[in-house]
Amino acid sequence: MTEMIAAEPGLARRILARHAGADSGAAALAAAVAEAARNDEPIIVTGCGTSEHASLGVADILREAARAAGLPGVGAVSAQAFELSLEPPGSGLVVGVSHEGATSATNAALAAARDAGARTALITVTGRSPGAALADIVLETGELDQSWCHTIGYVSPMLAASAVGAHLSGRALDGDTVARILADGTRDETGAERIAGHLADVAHLIVIASGADRTAARELVLKVEEASWLPSAYRDLETFLHGHLPATGPDTGLVLILADRMARRERLRRARGALAAAHELGIRSAAILAADIAGDVDVALTPAGRLIASEASDLPAPVAALFATATPLQLITERLARARGTDPDPIRRDDPRYRAAADAAEG
Repeated sequence: MTEMIAAEPGLARRILARHAGADSGAAALAAAVAEAARNDEPIIVTGCGTSEHASLGVADILREAARAAGLPGVGAVSAQAFELSLEPPGSGLVVGVSHEGATSATNAALAAARDAGARTALITVTGRSPGAALADIVLETGELDQSWCHTIGYVSPMLAASAVGAHLSGRALDGDTVARILADGTRDETGAERIAGHLADVAHLIVIASGADRTAARELVLKVEEASWLPSAYRDLETFLHGHLPATGPDTGLVLILADRMARRERLRRARGALAAAHELGIRSAAILAADIAGDVDVALTPAGRLIASEASDLPAPVAALFATATPLQLITERLARARGTDPDPIRRDDPRYRAAADAAEG
């Protein structure tokens, strides 16, 4: 996992360069998205686990790019693969996200959508994957994660989607800028260790966010549970304040993620309220904050520490937020695993009980 995080800035340049051309898989998928939008047909992105979270980010990226291109319709939305397999659309475009293209629920969703009459696409490592046979369009990332606690598996499909968004909107995408903000997020190891030290012995962790940052927050919850076995839950920023506080206290950890620049002031105002409420209860709060607003959040409200997410005003808003928070959330996870003495890479399947549980779930 440590090596995969360090590799992400370099692979960002490779994936974006690979899909910059008019004959790339990204260009083909952009054309399919545009066609579905012009026909007022649904555009649904789907996946499971880390790929489900990546699909949320992919939908955000494609939706913003379609708006920038002036395309009609509501734009791309995300759906969980199992649920989509049970209720597939009869038209439009279904885009699967599957790191190795072998996730059974995602492949079932693609098959069901194709049988129902929708066009299908897949973002995956290689066109030789099982899921590729179910897709009309395959967008290859070409980058394989070496840890089961996927980091590249989260970032790479969103990079591919960013290339799609560039083709869709006609806006050039600077791979060096994307690589820079990913690299910036890996540098504050001391800050991540401080956060991990404060949160390592909490009874449970809550992660809160709003806007495009909800994708990162969901991914942090999954990463923490996979890597460090700490029970965790995601809450929308506003939802957290409606009924969940009675279950919290000094043995609760909290991480706020706030980097989305859209409606940032409104989100900041509500986030400060959430942190203030948490402070009253003795919750151990930490945050990943955009650089431009870090000074607007009292340090006393984040006693467990904070990481600063780089700004990139020349990138589309969801692209900037998703990649500025990706490596910080991964670094917190990796340091939390160290603090709790767990090995993140096998996601506990080196324990026969958890291997048996995984096998039983598919049995």
